[in-house]
Amino acid sequence: MTEEVKNSPIADFDWEAYANGETKGEKTREELTKTYDESLNTVRDKDVIEGTIISLNKREAVVNIGYKSDGIIPMSEFRYNPDIKVGDTVEVFIENQEDKKGQLILSHRKARAARSWDRINEALEKDEVIKGYIKCRTKGGMIVDVFGVEAFLPGSQIDVKPIRDYDIFVGKTMEFKVVKINQEFKNVVVSHKALIEAELEQQKREIIAKLEKGQVLEGSVKNITSYGVFIDLGGVDGLIHITDLSWGRVSHPEEVVQLDQKLNVVILDFDDEKKRIALGLKQLQPHPWDALDANLKVGDKVKGRVVVMADYGAFVEIAPGVEGLIHVSEMSWSQHLRSAQDFLKVGDEIEAVILTLDREDRKMSLGLKQLKNDPWENIETKYPVGSKHTAKVRNFTNFGVFVEIEEGVDGLIHISDLSWTKKVKHPSEFTQIGADIEVQVLEIDKDNRRLSLGHKQLEENPWDVFETVFTVGSIHEGTIIEMVEKGAVIALPYGVEGFATPKHLVKEDGSKAQLDEKLNFKVIEFNKDSKRIILSHSRIFEDEQKGERAEAPKKPAANRRGGNTRRAEEAPALTTPLEKTTLGDLEALAELKQKFSGK
Repeated sequence: MTEEVKNSPIADFDWEAYANGETKGEKTREELTKTYDESLNTVRDKDVIEGTIISLNKREAVVNIGYKSDGIIPMSEFRYNPDIKVGDTVEVFIENQEDKKGQLILSHRKARAARSWDRINEALEKDEVIKGYIKCRTKGGMIVDVFGVEAFLPGSQIDVKPIRDYDIFVGKTMEFKVVKINQEFKNVVVSHKALIEAELEQQKREIIAKLEKGQVLEGSVKNITSYGVFIDLGGVDGLIHITDLSWGRVSHPEEVVQLDQKLNVVILDFDDEKKRIALGLKQLQPHPWDALDANLKVGDKVKGRVVVMADYGAFVEIAPGVEGLIHVSEMSWSQHLRSAQDFLKVGDEIEAVILTLDREDRKMSLGLKQLKNDPWENIETKYPVGSKHTAKVRNFTNFGVFVEIEEGVDGLIHISDLSWTKKVKHPSEFTQIGADIEVQVLEIDKDNRRLSLGHKQLEENPWDVFETVFTVGSIHEGTIIEMVEKGAVIALPYGVEGFATPKHLVKEDGSKAQLDEKLNFKVIEFNKDSKRIILSHSRIFEDEQKGERAEAPKKPAANRRGGNTRRAEEAPALTTPLEKTTLGDLEALAELKQKFSGK
């Protein structure tokens, strides 16, 4: 039956036309060809159209664009979309309708590039989510293939969490948002973080709405900075400031926590609007001051470590979170202003005495000098009035010299107590800072912790002897060594100086005495307290002319004058110039004094 059907002739076939060679069948062929061609897409080279993937393998994809033949596209052009499958519609660029082998040549990459810029701008305008393939790393971020265009993905826009290893993202296809386009330079910036933040924003609102101050939550260390630690609370971040990490002092948060560490934190404060959450770690531990030994009291000795130095003092940690201040004035019994760095440095392990203790305000002051005996407790015994000591010059003033006999025991040498004879205008003429100087205790002021000291008192006062030598009316040979406006300074024997006014420098012939001239002078005033000798040359011949010495004949007077001169000559041991504060051989002056007293 079937065989008969197959071999049965076509009922309406025109055998006569066929036999006559008519071309009715050819016309039918053209019509069929025309109909077939019209059923295919009309394509041109360089066009971009859509096609459907009909088969895939590892190397290539076969795409049907509705043309008489299918096109082949390398799979490398679909790296940005690893989820591509049979049946997906893709854009293709027609490079050639028919090559030498009659093959349709297509390109997906060029199709994307041809329309990429328009699509990227459209994605920015509509805030669309697009896919991109991360090609490689670059400085500061990654290079992403988006629609065939290379876009920049900043490192900070990869994730909401800090990225430690960028290489793990290379070769991945991810979703992005276009965040910035530079039309002039055709630069595109994309962000993956923006997608996550949009989701996290809603999560934050839900989480913050449930937060309460004092609530304890578990979180993980997300980032560590010099000022604090960021904690991931499961969709929302909080900050533990460095001061809230520990009751003790923390130089850097890394001393307390590590990245990815799980820990419990307490909510200290939060801001609904700014989405800021302040966290605390130390608040979960009892305050060290509350655990401080209840028996600790003022006067007790404690050990600690210097943690902070300042000019005014040092902070000492005697337990984690428990610190005391040692003021610089409590570091030494010395009264001299010094810096705390002269005594201590950070890291020093020391022992100190508790001076004040306030548990309510959690404050404590300590002292170092209290570990030593106060030198002023037995000052009258150790440094009695009249005792002699060696001191060190610490400072100068216009009125004297401040010296230190030992640490904490200071004294002042008044400028008038430096020398018996030398007129000191400023202490720097007499000594220098840091030098040793011999002193004698003159007075003790225990309340103000100050000694009055003298240097000249270590030697006999030569003016006691001068008082018997340079008596009023006595005549001595002197040399004018300095001329001043109000008179002249005359050098007398034994290194003593006297002064004469201009009217007392007139000689018998009416001329005036000159510098370096050697003449006889009469003492007309002697003041031991002020160490002043007033002289006159003219008074010698004036007294003789006026006969003012009625009781003494002229010859004896001459003898007296000569006698005084001889006295000076009879004391050769005193002719040597006086040195420093001794002004000569004081023993010889003492003998001279006894001699005058005997006469």
